[in-house]
Amino acid sequence: MLRQTATGRNAYRWLHSTSGRYNRVHAPPDVAVSSMYLSKFPLSTYKDSPADAEVISHQLMLRAGLIRRLASGLYSWLPLGMRVIHKVERIIRDEMNRSGALELRMPAVQPAELWRESARWDAYGPELLRFKDRHEREFCLGPTHEEVITDIARNELKSYRQLPVNYYQIQTKFRDEIRPRFGVMRSREFIMKDAYSFHTDTESLEAGYQTMRSTYETIFTRMQLEFRIVKADSGAIGGSISEEFQVLATSGEDAIAYCDADGFAANVEVVNLPPLADEAPAPSESLTLVDTPKAGSIDDLAQFLDCSAKQCLKLLLVKGSDTPAVGLLLRGDHELNAVKAARLPAVDLPLTMLPADAVHAATGSIPGFVGPIGLDIPLYVDHSATVLTDFVCGANQKDKHFRGVNWGRDLPLPEAADLRNAIDGDPSPNGTGTLQIARGIEVGQVFQLGTKYSESMGATVLDADGKTQTMQMGCYGIGVTRVIAAAIEQNHDDRGIIWPAALAPFDIVVIPINMEKSTLVAEQTHSLYAELRAAGYDVLVDDRPQRPGFKFADADLLGLPHRIVVSEKTLSNQQIEYKSRTASESQLVARADFAQWLRAQD
Repeated sequence: MLRQTATGRNAYRWLHSTSGRYNRVHAPPDVAVSSMYLSKFPLSTYKDSPADAEVISHQLMLRAGLIRRLASGLYSWLPLGMRVIHKVERIIRDEMNRSGALELRMPAVQPAELWRESARWDAYGPELLRFKDRHEREFCLGPTHEEVITDIARNELKSYRQLPVNYYQIQTKFRDEIRPRFGVMRSREFIMKDAYSFHTDTESLEAGYQTMRSTYETIFTRMQLEFRIVKADSGAIGGSISEEFQVLATSGEDAIAYCDADGFAANVEVVNLPPLADEAPAPSESLTLVDTPKAGSIDDLAQFLDCSAKQCLKLLLVKGSDTPAVGLLLRGDHELNAVKAARLPAVDLPLTMLPADAVHAATGSIPGFVGPIGLDIPLYVDHSATVLTDFVCGANQKDKHFRGVNWGRDLPLPEAADLRNAIDGDPSPNGTGTLQIARGIEVGQVFQLGTKYSESMGATVLDADGKTQTMQMGCYGIGVTRVIAAAIEQNHDDRGIIWPAALAPFDIVVIPINMEKSTLVAEQTHSLYAELRAAGYDVLVDDRPQRPGFKFADADLLGLPHRIVVSEKTLSNQQIEYKSRTASESQLVARADFAQWLRAQD
């Protein structure tokens, strides 16, 4: 049944009826069994990678005809790509429904009033695309739906007897990324499965969270993806506990720290690195001002002075909450952790690096040559940099640095804090072994939100005593379109995509040789097509009038799990040629009962 939003007169949400039946809109077609001839299927493939495609998934999705670029961060999904989307969505729906979650559909356009209630209208940042309608009412394109689902809950849920409940949708989102990149991996418009659970207390929330965590494990296992579950930062969504599902891939944007010895795994953003037990060695050099022409980077500086990057101290300037600038000091070989830095009380939110003119106003120098000596601004130093001795730092003069710098003697030691990303060899926070760093692509995240939204928006129910109780909330997301890119990043070779069988747009490609000239080949192709269809396979027949080599190259590019070649030569021996996408060589298989033979290989 329909429900009108609290503030949007013509915006409606699709809910479950009380009888438990679904009223679904735009349900995807059943793609379990379907077949197609390529001469009737509009497919254009590219031999070469487009120049602007940076990562392999972007390149292969364009080359294989899954997507086409419309504008920066906006992609049209073509028929072949839609088949993959439907495979992903079907697995998600299967497992979400099995978990007891209820599907609904919320508007992509959301009224500003809801976001002001949660205090996120201004806090979310420029990624939230805001606009006004013809009546000058403010709206946004939803990057997420916490506000809308909380509005539903406060209007639809009245009693503790209705809890726990978990709603989910598969819906288009929009985030106005400042620099969209990597194709659909970081696009502005994308498809997400988002779910939201409501509970009477924290024990129920924890149980619901664990159910969704287990459901996600099943979803990604069914998709045949190699993944890790890692501790994560809650970011703009909020909440106290969060974990990410990371598909392992060398091209991944995220760095994951893990320790096989004790099972620790977390996004490097949230790995806590405590103060070092080591003490700084005694100084052995005197403070010296040295000329360092054009050595404005750590690498250039280390090379010019013939020292290691870890012996250099870098100063990063960010906007302060009460001052124009705050200085963050790290070892030259370490990277600033923006999540940790944003938690410092003197740092303004959102974390903002100072531009060159503001750097000059705060230090009298230019980026690349700034340093902490003599600066009258708040300073924080990373724990690992507190034990540096005889180090190098900027002198706040162009083309000049200090070397032989020591804490206490040449400048006071600032307040120490955990400011950096974890690296290979850091001790595991669990206390056993050391960390290793891998790359991953975030495809899902689960959150315990608590009362972050329900409290600010007044989402309450009556408890067993008739008293008003604020609901506890959980939030659970899967990037549907991102999953597809991640699967390709993890499964490809130099010839093209290698689809996991669960996600492949078709199971089999049948390639007839000279079908237009041979009645035998044509008859056997049609017969094989019908047999495989009856056996439950998705089949693509490449009946285009192209040379065999062209068809073979396209078959490898498309990455379908099974390739069958039908020719008069093999049929003369009652055989057909079969090749798995992951095999190096093809093999001859008896034509009779081929479908049963193939099923036995699965």
